[in-house]
Amino acid sequence: MPSRINLVVGRLQVTRARHGFVIPDAGDGDVFVPASRLGNAYDGDRVVARIEHQRRGRNREGTVVRVLERGRSQVVGVFHRSGRYGFLIPSEETLHRDVFLPGGAEAGARDGELVVARIVDWGSDHHDPVGEVVEVLGRPEEPGVDVLAIVHAHELPTEFPPEVITEAEELARRTSLEAVLPGRRDFRDLLTLTIDPIDAKDHDDAISIEQLERGRWRVGVHIADVSYFVQGGSATDLEAFQRGTSVYLVDRVLPMLPEVLSGDLCSLRPGQDRLTLSAILELDATGALRSLDLVAGVIRSRYSLTYEEAQDVIDGRRPAERDLQQALRDLRDLARELRKRRQARGGLDFDLPEARVIVNASGEPTQVQQVLRLDTHQLIEEFMILVNEAVARLATRQGVPFIYRVHENPDPDRFEQLREFLTGLGLELAKNAYRSSRPLQRLLATVEGQPEEAIVSTLVLRSMKQARYSAARGSHFGLGTRAYSHFTSPIRRYPDLVVHRIVRAALLEQRPVPEDLSERLETVAAHASLRERRAMEAERESVEVKKLEFLERHLGDVFAGTVSGVTSYGLFVLLDNVLAEGLVHVSQLEDDYYRYLEDEHALVGEARRRRIRLGDRVNVQVVSVGREARELDLTLVD
Repeated sequence: MPSRINLVVGRLQVTRARHGFVIPDAGDGDVFVPASRLGNAYDGDRVVARIEHQRRGRNREGTVVRVLERGRSQVVGVFHRSGRYGFLIPSEETLHRDVFLPGGAEAGARDGELVVARIVDWGSDHHDPVGEVVEVLGRPEEPGVDVLAIVHAHELPTEFPPEVITEAEELARRTSLEAVLPGRRDFRDLLTLTIDPIDAKDHDDAISIEQLERGRWRVGVHIADVSYFVQGGSATDLEAFQRGTSVYLVDRVLPMLPEVLSGDLCSLRPGQDRLTLSAILELDATGALRSLDLVAGVIRSRYSLTYEEAQDVIDGRRPAERDLQQALRDLRDLARELRKRRQARGGLDFDLPEARVIVNASGEPTQVQQVLRLDTHQLIEEFMILVNEAVARLATRQGVPFIYRVHENPDPDRFEQLREFLTGLGLELAKNAYRSSRPLQRLLATVEGQPEEAIVSTLVLRSMKQARYSAARGSHFGLGTRAYSHFTSPIRRYPDLVVHRIVRAALLEQRPVPEDLSERLETVAAHASLRERRAMEAERESVEVKKLEFLERHLGDVFAGTVSGVTSYGLFVLLDNVLAEGLVHVSQLEDDYYRYLEDEHALVGEARRRRIRLGDRVNVQVVSVGREARELDLTLVD
């Protein structure tokens, strides 16, 4: 076994500083790999690392000794010519070497253009990777090229194969909902509604509520029955598996399923009969779950609301029918009880600020809005959490093969670093905080409403492990539950679609889960986890690059912000509203000579003793924007 000879096998993640962390397959603590010991391994590769040593309270430290599997086959970057050959400077900071392009491999690219290069040789310790240009994207400043580069960098599919489109269209043509209605529970007379983001293209879930006797409630969470239409092993299913998830970029959506399914036949559109797998929940006035009934159903959604519209109805700012207004208020009140119960068992809530970039038809950013967290966001969130957990618990009790959503306890070494960091801010965290979410809950409550709230929340979030899919049941640290699943979004997440197939077979029809499906669950879980991480990175990058493009038009403008990081070379500042992070280099601090106090997370001037600490509020001016390098330079104005 590799562990017997001091080796660790896992997936490599490379930071902006170009150091790496190997995330072990076995789920043990991460292994830190300095940039000088990465060899020819790159972000996303599956590697073997040899453990060299471990300092107390720190991650194990190692060296990459072999690459088992490449995480990518191509690289996106800026082409430059040098004599008879060329080279590509990668756009991603985590790719720490240029790509050599021999003469004739440039495919007509001109100096300064963004290109996609296929890697033919990943190089070694002594020479750079070698590639050939397969597509020229255009000049970096041209509209839409920046997001297109992100799509190619993460190797996200943009078109469906012809056979998938043909199969989906044929399915839509020959589907007769009337033929399948007799075997389903009919909810069409119920007041059901959907609540989604303003730019939603598909509607996975609808909700209904009925008041019962003795203060009890019946809530229906109706989920699009995608598994009825998309059969396992079909061309559409295989393509959905490869994609793993829909990807929501700032100016486009790359759906998991073709539009005829995701936006029409499966989507719970208002006023149209739609097939569902419905979770019928009976709750008491305190939000305690008394019963769960899973059924194949049919609904006709009466209202399609955005989060903002639903909130306006609740608050009386938007005229609405009396029954809609009452249903929304009842759902809100019950969701608050659910949240209290979840927090009582240690569930964490990270109320981090989020920005939405508004772009025009050319893909140019026209506005950056901070997304306000409304009661209606929490309403939908709490009922989806409740259903996902209830379905996982039922599957566990029945002993059926399943895909769980697992969030493991944090790594003790990571939390020791967090404790040291918090001490510098005057905050305390128990030594065994990684064993339970309650100490973190108390910490987040302590900083709520304080200037350092967003920073502490971000640091805590970064100190925890990433949630993943698994065929083996495991606890969910962040939600404080022993079993959790993803059941509520089968239009946009492949694991949800697989869970629906299991629910239909084992829990609705009382038959064994097909053997070929059972045997694939761990493969599906691992692949879906990788695709999810890739989608999240692409989504984040698309928003960040558009923020920088927006700020290019605000050179010289002054913004308020919060010091989000302190280093020996300067301050990182998170701008209010825009939520873009930039650097105030120490060379910009001209009023004094500043020294870096690591323990206090501060820069202190020698003569005037001015102290600038993490969490301080400052005003800064935009000095320069480098979209290609993803850099924002700022200077203090007070």
